[in-house]
Amino acid sequence: MPMPHLNRSGRRVAASVLGSVLLTACQPNAPTAPAPKPATSPMPRHQPTALPSSTVTGPGLTPHQRLTTLAANISTTPADGLAGLPYTYLHVQSWTRATNVITRTDVRRWRRDADSSGREITRRLPDVPRVAHSPKPDERERFAAARETTTRYAAGELPPYLPSPLPTDPGTLADMLAPRQRAGEPAYPRMLAGGIVNVATTQYLDRGQRATTLRVLASVPNVAYQGEMTDLAGRAGLGFTVTGDGSTLQIVVEARTGEVLAAEERLIGNRPGLFSSVLILERGHTARDGAASARP
Repeated sequence: MPMPHLNRSGRRVAASVLGSVLLTACQPNAPTAPAPKPATSPMPRHQPTALPSSTVTGPGLTPHQRLTTLAANISTTPADGLAGLPYTYLHVQSWTRATNVITRTDVRRWRRDADSSGREITRRLPDVPRVAHSPKPDERERFAAARETTTRYAAGELPPYLPSPLPTDPGTLADMLAPRQRAGEPAYPRMLAGGIVNVATTQYLDRGQRATTLRVLASVPNVAYQGEMTDLAGRAGLGFTVTGDGSTLQIVVEARTGEVLAAEERLIGNRPGLFSSVLILERGHTARDGAASARP
């Protein structure tokens, strides 16, 4: 069963970009800088980061222990110190099932946090006519030549997935992502895990909020550790999966900062194949809405 559909405009945007489950990459080692220059990419490029010590990656730990240890030791990012800037910026590439085809989308989004207005620049590649498709690195390069579409949002039209600030208590956040009364249902684990990805793909999470989402992921039934891996963009992270209710959702977490780098869900039931795949390529805070930005 697909992830729950979203009914608010901001949640609709997340659903269209990610198949109502999943979206931008962290730049943890990039230098802190003032507002980005209009003629360049709004955020610094991702730099490789070292994986944590064997305390997290070594054998003998449960997924819960790995995630809670990771949550307790993640570091800040340069963007954590720029929260006073008016816009949250996200850059996401996604592959999403739409009936019997896979849509391929690149979205750069600027949301004004004070009133949930903003701007999006979207590029799309031709649809792939099969749901067994696996995203390839060369597809990412083709987005740069795709036609751009710009969408502007008035106040209130681009809200985050959850109201800010997020609760710092993992139990409270979990209840916001998936109703506690549904905890006994087969869909509950993927509702929690999918909600974590939805939050990460629609709003910026500071160090404390990232730690809270990791603790929620640690509480998800059936979560499994997949070891060290790289995502489609070649970035190193730690893989965790949640299997159940006819699907498998894999999340790749940046090991030093705790940011979600990528997520992919595949259906394993009556209609097996890709449901959604997302790369969170850039995220942070900016002084402008990108109106004057040229292509990176």
